[in-house]
Amino acid sequence: MDDVSRFPVATLAADTLLGLLLPFWQLVIAAFVVFVVAASVGRLARRGRSRMTTALLITAAAIAGFTVLGVLLES
Repeated sequence: MDDVSRFPVATLAADTLLGLLLPFWQLVIAAFVVFVVAASVGRLARRGRSRMTTALLITAAAIAGFTVLGVLLES
């Protein structure tokens, strides 16, 4: 018979290691997103006021749409 008592420990150790690495990857992804957003906002601001207004309206509509979609799919 195989000794199956070792397998849950190995799985638990792997999950723990991934749990330790997960915040680091979240920080890397967040830093990249912040960089891209800052670069795009700078470029958009150089293009003028009318493009900024359009971009803000599109962004607001996207946020509202994702919020409604999230609420509808939650239940």
